[in-house]
Amino acid sequence: MARVLITGGAGFIGSHAADALLDAGYEVRVLDNLHAQVHGNGRLRPPYLADGAELIVGDVTDPVAVERALRGVDKVLHLASAVGVGQSMYDIASYVRANELGTAVLLEALSKHPVAKLVVASSMSIYGEGLCRSADGRSVSPDERPVSQLRNGDWELRGPGGEVLEPIPTPETKQPTLSSIYALNKYAQERMCLITGKAYGISTLALRFFNVFGTRQALSNPYTGVLAIFAARLLNERPPLVFEDGRQRRDFVHVRDVARACLLALDSELAGEVFNIGSGQPRSILSIAQDLARVMGRARISAEITGKYRAGDIRHCFADIETSRARLGFAPQVSFEDGLDELAGYLADQIAEDRAEQATEELLRRGLVA
Repeated sequence: MARVLITGGAGFIGSHAADALLDAGYEVRVLDNLHAQVHGNGRLRPPYLADGAELIVGDVTDPVAVERALRGVDKVLHLASAVGVGQSMYDIASYVRANELGTAVLLEALSKHPVAKLVVASSMSIYGEGLCRSADGRSVSPDERPVSQLRNGDWELRGPGGEVLEPIPTPETKQPTLSSIYALNKYAQERMCLITGKAYGISTLALRFFNVFGTRQALSNPYTGVLAIFAARLLNERPPLVFEDGRQRRDFVHVRDVARACLLALDSELAGEVFNIGSGQPRSILSIAQDLARVMGRARISAEITGKYRAGDIRHCFADIETSRARLGFAPQVSFEDGLDELAGYLADQIAEDRAEQATEELLRRGLVA
């Protein structure tokens, strides 16, 4: 029976990946530092982590912990990462250490003890703005919106003549536009793994996750996924805070679909490729806030549109998943509606500390929100 090491495996995505791998017959070992921002201060094994998963509490930047975790391992799913665009713009050293140095430590260990398969979690954030269509029908990679435009409350992506560009699905072939430290980190993780895998004969794939949602996401972490942040606000009878005008579009994919994509990648004979893992369906952030309030029984609480922008944010990005479908065999199976209903049921028993305003104030103090 093959053994898989999941770095960051006690977290939101990692624990669901552990479930999928155990169900598929793998032995699962988890390396996780149980960071307080995600897991609280107790550093206790999360109750949702499957009993069949062996947990090693340790940091991916610690060579001794990594060497120990790799003993007897056949495949590696590298999910360990500090996550959050906003926080990455001021907690720069911590993000580079966790994401880039952590990956380097793992890869040095793998260079001495190669495994059959390495799958690394990348991110849609590396694209920056998603692909767009111009007025004459051409596909274009839009420039970042200038600060002067954002200060005027003009949120849309525009072409050279000032025309509004139409967002379209973003394929893996779009060139990266790295607009935050976190995006830079994720691109570095992806490239480091693919380069090292090729050099040492480790079959390596990178999965570019879009906006993952579902149960087990850390509700008290103000830099986690937007649905979890909105849920924490609503659980505390407060309105979700929506930046810009709320019409920015994202791609929300259920965590069980992401876990299944990880399994497909670990089982695949493909190597040296990258794949989008999303739903392929764009949704506005404002509609997400409204839908979540409705299923939580708090439709009376309307989202607060701040009219502000954050450094590092993009306007639109949603996935073209045709390559993932054709090459990896990935297709989302959990509808947004079903996933949202399941999330609402989970949230009914949760208590969350709402830290969204505190996080926004920190960004304001540093000039990263205007």
